[in-house]
Formats: sequence, C-alpha cells, structure tokens
Amino acid sequence: MSATSFWSKCNVSGITHKGEEFLKFVGPGLLVTVGFIDPGNWAANLAAGAEYGYSLLWMVSLSTFMLIVLQHNAAHLGIVTGKCMAEAITEYFPCTIGRLVLFSAFGASVMTSMAEILGGAIALRMLFSIPLPIGATLTALLAGGLLLLNTYNKVEKWIIGFVSLIGIAFLYELWLVPSGWVPKAAVGWVMPAFPEGSMLVIMSVLGAVVMPHNLFLHSEIIQSRQWNLEGDAFIKKRLDYEFFDTLFAMLVGWAINSAMIILAAAVFWTAGEHVTELEQARDLLKPLLGDSASVIFAVALLFAGVASSVTSGMAGGIMTSGMAGEPYNTKDKHSVMGIVGSLGCGLVLIWLTSDPFKGLLLSQMALSVQLPITMISLVALTSSPKVMGKYANGKGTKLLLYTLTGIVTALNIMLLFSALD
Repeated sequence: MSATSFWSKCNVSGITHKGEEFLKFVGPGLLVTVGFIDPGNWAANLAAGAEYGYSLLWMVSLSTFMLIVLQHNAAHLGIVTGKCMAEAITEYFPCTIGRLVLFSAFGASVMTSMAEILGGAIALRMLFSIPLPIGATLTALLAGGLLLLNTYNKVEKWIIGFVSLIGIAFLYELWLVPSGWVPKAAVGWVMPAFPEGSMLVIMSVLGAVVMPHNLFLHSEIIQSRQWNLEGDAFIKKRLDYEFFDTLFAMLVGWAINSAMIILAAAVFWTAGEHVTELEQARDLLKPLLGDSASVIFAVALLFAGVASSVTSGMAGGIMTSGMAGEPYNTKDKHSVMGIVGSLGCGLVLIWLTSDPFKGLLLSQMALSVQLPITMISLVALTSSPKVMGKYANGKGTKLLLYTLTGIVTALNIMLLFSALD
C-alpha cells in the first residue's frame, strides 16, 4: 500500500480539518479559566488548604462540575439567541424582577472587582511598598483605562500567558511534594466534610470558582460572534464544540485549584502554621523558584489582579447595558456607567477594609450568596421554548440545573446558621 493511500484511508485531512474547526471556537472557556488564577481564588484556596488540609477538596470538585454545567448553559443561551444573559433577562423577565436580578448581579461584580483590585494592590505593596489604598486606586485606574480605551486586547495574550505559567508552576510543584498527599487528596476530592468553623471558607471556594459575573461574561463573549445568524446546522456544530471547549477549560481550572489547596496543606497545614495574608502564598512557589519566588509571585498577582479587574469591570458594563436592552459597547454611556460603577464601588470597599485577607474571603463568600439568583435566572431562560425554541433544556437538564441550584441554596442556609451560632 502506498503512503498516499494509507494516509487517505486514515482520513488525516479530515481529522486535521476537524482540529482546525475546533480551534476556531476554542477561547471563551480558556478566557474564563484565567479567573481560576485570580486573587480571590488564591485567597480562598490558601485558606482552605492551610486551615483544613485536604478536607475541602470536595468543594473544588463539586463547584467545578457546577461550573461546567452552568458555563455551557450560559454559552448555549448566547449561541442560540444571539443575546447575552443580561439582554435576555431584560427582554423576557417582568421589568421589576429583571431589574432586581441584574442589580444583585451587579453587586456581585462589585464584590469581584473589590477582590481583584485588592490583589493588584497587594502585589504593588510587595513590589514597591506602595500603600494599599494608593495601589488599589492605581490598579482600578489601569483596569478602567484598558477597558475604556479598548486597549486590553493588545496585552491580553501576554497577561494570560504569564498568569497561566504560574498556574502551570503550581501543577508542577505537586511532583515536588512527597507522595503522601495522594491518598488524602483522593478522599478529599469525593468525600464532603464540614470541619468546625469552615463554612465561610467552603462558601468562599464555591464563590471563587462559580462566579456569577462569569456566566454573564461567557454569554456576552459568545453572543458577540452572532453565530445564531448562521442557521441550525451551524448552531448545532457550535454547541458541540463549545461544550468541549468548556469541559477542557474547566478541568484545567479544577487541576489548578486542587494544586493550590494541596500545596497550601503541605506547606502550612502540616506545619500548623496559620495564614493571615495573601503574601504568604509566595512560600508555595519557593521549592521551584527559590528566592525569586516573592518577586515572580507578586508580578503574577499584579497581572492576575489587573486582568481579572478588567473582566469584572466588563461584566458590570454588560449588566448595565443589558438593563437598557443594549449590547455591551464601551462607546455607549450605559456600558461605561457599569464599568466605572463596578470598579469604583469595589475601590471604595477596599478603602473601608481593615483586614485585606478577610476582605478577600468575604468578597468570595458574597458571590456564593448571590449565585442562586443568577442560576435560577439562567435556568428559566434556557428552559423556555419562547427564548430558546427547539434548543430549550430537556427535562433531564432542567432537573440537573435545579438540583445544583438547590445544593447552593442549602449551603447558603448552612452558612447563615453557622454565622448565627
């Protein structure tokens, strides 16, 4: 058999074509994954591993599964309708209910902005000894400028690349940790546990992974491509590719989050050392990076803070433009109001915060409290034949989504009772 006929039988050209097709539509999921390496995530994972060892890894598994289902559902909405979630809420919900949902989601974007700006400020303090309020102001101004001047896309790949390298460094360091963690982590990933006093950290991990603003952001990124205008065959293909994009990206996020908690447990929990500030996370990178760990960590934290502040500010703009029934556009006043409002309010909260590390944890916890509202809204939209036509959620998908919403609601109730004790 000739080489030509062999490769022809293998249909290599067909495989290559499918690979190229897939790569065209990969991106939104990976962009969301950068959120797994943001300051809020670092704080939540650091607290989980340092204070409770491997016992809270189950929340990373559960929240990542939730995220795969929810992000795919949000992208589903954008692909089929050509509208982002905020626009769809304004169009299909009663006016009062729609406004309440979007105001609460905007509040979640403010809490996200607070955490991300605070991360950038902590990095500037580590690098240049800049006081926290001044560093926070500089971070907010930089993120706002990148958004309003439409220059973020020019540096986005560099930021994502550098921050991703830090994520890879966390994964690589697992190989440097003595293998005794493996059986403990294996149990922790699948066995729910609620150590005494852990509810705040549990909900912080949930809020840091399943961030409400990311559902709005994902649907906006998808709908901006206007795939809904290409016909049914095109839409079906996009839905298939998008699911694999989301699945791959979220599994990468699961691995990075898990690595952070495992390393924090190995470095701090086993030594009985308590964590009181985000700067201590640099110690996790010392085995690989040595004395330069502090500087490299601070630079990565700064990039992560700026990149995540950009996405939280953008989410704020998406929500306010959605309230006006308009697509996101930085040249439109409604989008600008949301960007400035989200970053500005987050900055004010930082000025009022006396304990930065606890502020990071509380901001992530607040996201988990708002999450059921966003989840119910998303399921209502994607289950409606009026909105989705023949692509509306089936009975099995609806049951799964409402079950996940019930779990998050139950966890929030447990948080409330633990706060009252």
